[in-house]
Amino acid sequence: MGLFRRRTPKDKLNKKYKKLLEQSKAMSTINRKESDKLIAEANEVLNEIKKLEANGAA
Repeated sequence: MGLFRRRTPKDKLNKKYKKLLEQSKAMSTINRKESDKLIAEANEVLNEIKKLEANGAA
């Protein structure tokens, strides 16, 4: 059904956001500084998602 459907920019950003959060969680026990960088990057992606939603491109 959805095997070959195109991903919207919002879908791509959501996937990237989740991946960054997973990496951050894994890194938090090893290198806290790197974990904080990943969280900051994830927050930037979240802001981009919110901008897309505000523009109605959901």
